Amino acid sequence: MISEPNNPGFNTPEFPNPEAAALARFIDASPTPWHAAEMAGRLLTSEASYVPHEPGASPLDSERGFVVRGGSLIAWNWATDAAPRSGDALRMRLIAAHSDSPNLRIRPRPDSGSVGVKQLGVEIYGGALVNSWLDLDLTLAGRVQLTDGSTAMFSHHGALLRVPQLAIHLDREISADGLKLNKQTHLNPVWGLGAPAPGEFRDWLAAQVGCPASDVLDWDVACADTRPSTSFGKTQEFLAAPRLDNLCSAYGALAALGSTTPADGPNIVVLHDHEEVGSTTATGAASAWLTQILERLALARGIDRTGFLELLANSTLLSADMAHATHPNYPDRHEPSHHIDLGAGPVIKHNVNARYATDSEGAAKFRRACAAAGVGVQDYSHRGDLACGSTIGPVAAAELGMETVDVGMAQLSMHSAREMMANADVPAMVAAFSAWFRPRVGS
Repeated sequence: MISEPNNPGFNTPEFPNPEAAALARFIDASPTPWHAAEMAGRLLTSEASYVPHEPGASPLDSERGFVVRGGSLIAWNWATDAAPRSGDALRMRLIAAHSDSPNLRIRPRPDSGSVGVKQLGVEIYGGALVNSWLDLDLTLAGRVQLTDGSTAMFSHHGALLRVPQLAIHLDREISADGLKLNKQTHLNPVWGLGAPAPGEFRDWLAAQVGCPASDVLDWDVACADTRPSTSFGKTQEFLAAPRLDNLCSAYGALAALGSTTPADGPNIVVLHDHEEVGSTTATGAASAWLTQILERLALARGIDRTGFLELLANSTLLSADMAHATHPNYPDRHEPSHHIDLGAGPVIKHNVNARYATDSEGAAKFRRACAAAGVGVQDYSHRGDLACGSTIGPVAAAELGMETVDVGMAQLSMHSAREMMANADVPAMVAAFSAWFRPRVGS
């Protein structure tokens, strides 16, 4: 199991199992996709002796290595003895997750405000439950591009921002009509008193990364909840945390990669950025980046183009994202014959219209992995009169031409600023993902 190295900045409470505690530490250290990719690399380096490679460097010939590009990461374990037995085909087993989550992103010219209050202009990233961002103590984290060509990462500790909700005395219709928020005008956070001053945010950002304001060329900055992940419930059954969708799956994939050794082909983990906005970016699941890295890995081991295409055809991808638990207050929003329990193990996601990539063959492979791990498995099917969401699974399957199965862990409050799941599902996830990677299990 991979765990975050000691960091005195963490304030993680007691958890009922070490896997949930490690997940909480990973989430709290990863307020943005760029931090998540960086933290994943640190975990692989410190806990499992993985070798970092520059994305454009060659050859990618280390047995255990990884590349980071922005908020995305690809890691591999391709040991020299990972060869098939006589008569068997070389194969890859992959687990893919995504590193991004819905949130509020700072605009390029954010300094704004009115009525004596300074504000920052924000744009909604992904399908956020925007009401969940109201009245939270928020901070900022991200990356800054500098004039010397370098990138500076930062994560501010402490509350900076708040999106205040309108008082009920000024919104009497809310009781009858519900909360209605305009994404352009109602979600800009406050962060000071006085008139807005152009360049004030740039000055603040420069101070965060320790450079003159004139050195700041551009930025990617996100709002984040200041509260750490926590355990709650009568017997601490639940985990409450930001970004469970999908840092939970990302952590599970990394933990499984670090604790298993392949024997008939490489084990691969990919964390894609930009799933929440459609995946059509240079490092999203719809890009050629993963295919290019996989082919470079194959070439470094003497496998030609024909052999590489055969390898893709023999391989299987586990698309790991979160899944909808049946909501106790809204059971009517779920398919009645497919009840999903918190704490009952991994979920296989099915959709005949290919919103999920699972078919019976892939599902059977994952069931065998769960059986080998000794964990339960559940089946999710979406209610027929509601539009079904999707994952990177179908996108990656189309890009790679590889058999793909969509799975996840049950959660509530998906796309909220703070989500929840069962603590018991974290070790079950790690066990199932590890079994997926073990030789001949799920193959």
